[in-house]
Amino acid sequence: MSIPTAVPPAAAPLTGLPPTAGPAAATVRVDLGRRGYDILIGPDLIAGAGQAIAERLPGRPLVVLTDATVADLHLPALMTSLTASGAPVLEPVVVPAGEASKEMGRLAAVMDALLARGLERRTVLVALGGGVVGDLGGFAAAIALRGIDFVQVPTTLLSQVDSSVGGKTGVNSAHGKNLIGAFHQPRLVLADTRTLDTLPRREVLAGYAEVVKYGLIDNPGFFDWLEANGPALIAGDAAARAEAIRVSCEAKAAIVAKDETESGLRELLNLGHTFGHALEAEAGYGGAVLHGEAVAIGMVMAFDLSVRMGLCPAADAERLRSHLAAVGLPTSAAHPGRGGWTAEALLAHMAKDKKVRQGRVTFILARGIGRAFRSADVDVADVAAVLAASLRG
Repeated sequence: MSIPTAVPPAAAPLTGLPPTAGPAAATVRVDLGRRGYDILIGPDLIAGAGQAIAERLPGRPLVVLTDATVADLHLPALMTSLTASGAPVLEPVVVPAGEASKEMGRLAAVMDALLARGLERRTVLVALGGGVVGDLGGFAAAIALRGIDFVQVPTTLLSQVDSSVGGKTGVNSAHGKNLIGAFHQPRLVLADTRTLDTLPRREVLAGYAEVVKYGLIDNPGFFDWLEANGPALIAGDAAARAEAIRVSCEAKAAIVAKDETESGLRELLNLGHTFGHALEAEAGYGGAVLHGEAVAIGMVMAFDLSVRMGLCPAADAERLRSHLAAVGLPTSAAHPGRGGWTAEALLAHMAKDKKVRQGRVTFILARGIGRAFRSADVDVADVAAVLAASLRG
């Protein structure tokens, strides 16, 4: 693949990958047989959401779940589109913005609100927002009346490339992130790239960390492409954003189709997350550390651990660290205001990770960029050393 020496004004599609469906939208299929669904990627999809949903779920009552910030930005356009489709539309449910809404108390409040609106089994829940709303809404749909259909309308880069796809839903616990939840696949994902224009730079960067992950797992060519086009993507280049979302969704869809419930292969998508979730838990889910920031730090630690174990060239770990730092993502757990964090405390959080089997944590390690693999054969002393080094910066 030819790598540009400078960031172009509009990113070209990745060499060797199928082109998008056109300038307006691309479609990625999640192939799960009768439960399969489309991911539509492009601008102004919220304006066409009513029609897109009606084509797949005609005549069904609809109810929107969103958060207060997204409601101000995008709810009026979505409600107009849904109403114009002719479907019955219930009063939307709005929760406070932020990770703190992803907890059991808020879930109970959402369920009460949905039931008070006259929810029935034909009702479709439309989750409009970032990863918090998508996870919370998907879990509510999974348990409401023992399961109703839902549609994801992700409005952040992180949710468009990761959390809206694959059916992982859930809430956090005092014991750790996403420990309470269910696998419940959406019926449709509408990734409106225009919503990314409303995001603060910090949120775009947080989503970008998840984009980088796909290059590190098994697509070194994509990582090459990101090194050339990542700055433009973050700065707002619409073509670069759409291309990165498409490639990320295709990568995740392929893995989910082979391992829907994370019994093996899908664990690769957790590269950096075992470390990252521990950082989020220690930070208290209050916004001091965003999920994507924690994942960025966690991916660096996963590569550093791989280097320490003699599995990965040090140059690849440095290449990852350099790219993340160049675009503005954190690469270590050292940060003003995080005094008091210890390797021991982070290890305690990691011991509650969802990938623990028979008391051992399964780590996602790497033999190099694009060569991730799973391993439960990791010495805790090596993990502690990597944590300590990251805390020192």
